[in-house]
Amino acid sequence: MWRRVRKIVVYLLAILVGLAGIGTVYQWYGSVQDKKSYKPVGKLYEVAGSKMHLYTEGEGDTTIVFASGWGTVNPYADFSPLYEGLKSHAKIAVYDRFGYGYSDMTDRKRDIDTITNEIHELLLVSGQKPPYVFAAHSLGSLEAIRYAQRFPEEVKGILLTEGGSPEYYKTSPELTFIPWIHSGLRTTGLLRALYHFNGFPEWVANQSNGDMLLTEERKELNRKATLLKVGNRNMRDEIRQSRENAEIVLAGGKPLNIPLTVLTADYFGKLADDRAWKDNEAALPSWSVSGKQIIVQDSSHYLHSYHPELVVDELLRLVNP
Repeated sequence: MWRRVRKIVVYLLAILVGLAGIGTVYQWYGSVQDKKSYKPVGKLYEVAGSKMHLYTEGEGDTTIVFASGWGTVNPYADFSPLYEGLKSHAKIAVYDRFGYGYSDMTDRKRDIDTITNEIHELLLVSGQKPPYVFAAHSLGSLEAIRYAQRFPEEVKGILLTEGGSPEYYKTSPELTFIPWIHSGLRTTGLLRALYHFNGFPEWVANQSNGDMLLTEERKELNRKATLLKVGNRNMRDEIRQSRENAEIVLAGGKPLNIPLTVLTADYFGKLADDRAWKDNEAALPSWSVSGKQIIVQDSSHYLHSYHPELVVDELLRLVNP
């Protein structure tokens, strides 16, 4: 009997290995096809020996610099509901960290000072001019605050949309298993296959309002970026270093001598269910000499996908105080 069981197990393993092989080939072929049409919407600039992507539009004396959250595979598409309301009042600059959007992968460690050096170099070589207002989402809050600590003469304000505090990220779990799951689903072709099921793209975009505010073209960019980028080694290293990066920001000191606005989602009435997040969000304005928090009703983590008009209004208050 045990021989029979072992034989069944061997057969099942062989089937799984075969399916994984087929899935890997499926993913490889699909990636080759996706790359043909996944072209930069902005420009690529050489930064630290690799190519880094920056999308700009609009005009004005102040440049709003967008810092995406961790794992947001295509920052240009993610922030796009905000552009129309901003571009006639300020210049917009959306950067892709290495491993994101249209930027290259890098072998450089994803510590916060390396990341902010890269952002600073990108803004410089692309011809952007301060003053900057940083608009940061989620984990992007660390690089926005750290940039203001290191280059205070360039930053006139920060808006955090569901941006976590350095205190929160110092103590929260790094959740390093998540990008490994993402990577496994992508490389084995499972993720690509799931996109053929009705409702799956909307489920993936659940916290960003199902991408309802995106054009079909930008939804497609998100799909391709997910299938080409999600869970890559740069993203894995970012989340692995999140606690250390938070400690570096904490050591940089506070408060910042610029206004800081914190937009916190109410999670459709369930904000209080996560006491640690709620309390740290309430304390986050203390990072500025002029900080404030606004709790946004009927929204979730990708708050700018639910109420872009509110985000635009708060950004323009920082652009023209």
